[in-house]
Amino acid sequence: MENQKTEWKRQWRDEFLKGLCGLANAQGGMLEIGRDNSGVVVGVDNAKELLEELPNIIRHALGIVPSVELLTEDGKQYIAVSVDASNTPVSFRGRHYIRSGSTTQELGGSELDHFILRRLGKTWDGMAIPNVKVSDLDTSAFRAFREKAVSSERLQKADLEMSDAELLDSLLLTEKGELTRAAILLFHHNPERYVFGAFVKVGYFETGADLIYQDEFHGSLITVADQIVDTIYRKYFKGIISYEGILRVTDYPIPRPALREAIFNAIVHRDYTTGIPIQIKVFPDCVIIYNDGRLPETWTVDNLLKKHRSRPYNPKIAYVFYRAGYIETWGRGIERIINACKDAGKREPLFEVSPGEVSVTFFIDAIAIAKDTDSDTVNDTQNWILKLLALNPRMTAKAISVELGINERNVKKNIKTLKDAGFIERVGSDRSGHWAVKLLERRS
Repeated sequence: MENQKTEWKRQWRDEFLKGLCGLANAQGGMLEIGRDNSGVVVGVDNAKELLEELPNIIRHALGIVPSVELLTEDGKQYIAVSVDASNTPVSFRGRHYIRSGSTTQELGGSELDHFILRRLGKTWDGMAIPNVKVSDLDTSAFRAFREKAVSSERLQKADLEMSDAELLDSLLLTEKGELTRAAILLFHHNPERYVFGAFVKVGYFETGADLIYQDEFHGSLITVADQIVDTIYRKYFKGIISYEGILRVTDYPIPRPALREAIFNAIVHRDYTTGIPIQIKVFPDCVIIYNDGRLPETWTVDNLLKKHRSRPYNPKIAYVFYRAGYIETWGRGIERIINACKDAGKREPLFEVSPGEVSVTFFIDAIAIAKDTDSDTVNDTQNWILKLLALNPRMTAKAISVELGINERNVKKNIKTLKDAGFIERVGSDRSGHWAVKLLERRS
């Protein structure tokens, strides 16, 4: 059947040059002329004529040299045209196409820019921005990088005893004496002056559309990366306090190493050409990170979840984040996120990919409330009620009684106890409202 590298046509038409262009810009492949849509050879009447004419037609239209063969099956002649993957961009009548699955798609806008850069061995974040000086950058960002690189032991203090200009050069953030886009994003106090939308938004939503409060993080990526994580755990999450002996333990709804890794990966792999900021939406039952970006060609979510080598979308930014101790460079980011959730007894996050966007959803459904030294101990039934309300804040007492196999009066009694203790709060009316599970710090 037709696939990423194979296409069938009954007869030759010049418009099929678009398909050959797409194959050359992807992984190469074959166009077979004389097969129907089912792959059955129907033959072509002018096979020998095409054998002589097609090499010249393709060479003049696309600038590539194909392999053209005359083949026979069941006594019928057909033509197989093979093209190799091109190291340089191939265009047809001024337009660029690429093979994706069993379809040929035209490239445009930022996709075309990235495609051409990749074919030329360059990256978007490695391109220079003229007329920006080192003195225009944020000195506190350089100071923060040096501190993080030393504390993470990715660099030694002696390695960093150089000027800021020399440091940028050593981090491969200059191109022919000019600062690159990566240098601006990482170290400029206002990168949005040069890259529109280069910031991160965080918002808390009670329901799908009801925004309660939000924060925006502007500035150099080096300085805002940790600020984002710190603000989420300080303002958007509240830990539940329990005790192991005399040791106080704080259990957050999402393990910090997992969310931190996901946010840093979003920064490194983001497509900054879209002008849309990274968006982090916090709900009572989940946290979703939306990021404009795309996986490597031919990749799916399955490739992402399997072991793979590191292929950062912005390798210059990734290199500096590695040196600062923010990320690894072995393609283990997704694995580290999943393992951190498993180790904390949380559900695995959900990774989703759509055209131009990658998202990860962390679920808040395992609220681990341990017994502490207070008299108002949370029992097992109340613990399960909290879990169910975290999953479905509109769940009724009757539905909970069915789920847990206990009578409704018992459920209502435990809900009242949880409400009086401050673990849950009723939002709205009894008929149309919902329960908000309050992850409060309980103090003895």
